[in-house]
Amino acid sequence: MTFVASQHYLTQTEAPAPRTLVEKAYRAMRADIIEGRLPPGYKLRVEHLKEDYDVGAGTLREALSLLVSDALVYAEGQRGFRVSPISLDDLEDLTNQRVLLETEALRQSIRHGDARWEAELRDSYDAMTRLRDSSGHIDTQQFEQCNKRFHEALIAGYHSPWTKYLLGLLNRHSERYRYMTLQLVAEHTVERNVDEEHEIIFRAAIARQDARAALALETHVRTTCDLIRQVARSQALPGFEDAKTQLLARE
Repeated sequence: MTFVASQHYLTQTEAPAPRTLVEKAYRAMRADIIEGRLPPGYKLRVEHLKEDYDVGAGTLREALSLLVSDALVYAEGQRGFRVSPISLDDLEDLTNQRVLLETEALRQSIRHGDARWEAELRDSYDAMTRLRDSSGHIDTQQFEQCNKRFHEALIAGYHSPWTKYLLGLLNRHSERYRYMTLQLVAEHTVERNVDEEHEIIFRAAIARQDARAALALETHVRTTCDLIRQVARSQALPGFEDAKTQLLARE
């Protein structure tokens, strides 16, 4: 699968139009952080950003507070805001926690999912397979929407609101890393067959093979971390800091 980078692949276009200026500014800044236009560690100066996003200072501060709750931004006491750093340590921790929660949720979903669960899983998988055009290219924005739907469908048969809430939180925190791997694939820095990974997970889930599906899902989730680590060994990745540097930056 060849990815075509989209300017705003994670702008949540499947969601309704923003109802307030705060929500509009929040979505715009969130996309800019995830896609790297506002890089890790960047000082978010309200006086500059209010012009960039065409909103008032009060509106912008409210939007920044929402980004703090997403852990994409952190407050520096009385010194304003910065874009949260990224690191291999952080990515590995996120990956480990997601594997623990999502694989168990998938096992339970396979064991207890009904015909409605199975139908939605088939529909979500079929939607992904229809994305490629005749040249084999795929729009990244559309892929992300279908990918999100597929992963949610996999665990929809497990009725645990806390598990789904925590997984949603982990996924929001890891979006910058996922975007990075999509860019690396698009630039041919690394190779990855996402179609094959999804097919293996889907077929095992539909066959109610919970152990095999969980193993395939773990491999799929860990691949993002493995690919970024692989590239980080051979070249400097923009925005990455080690844990010590991050701690010093927050002091």
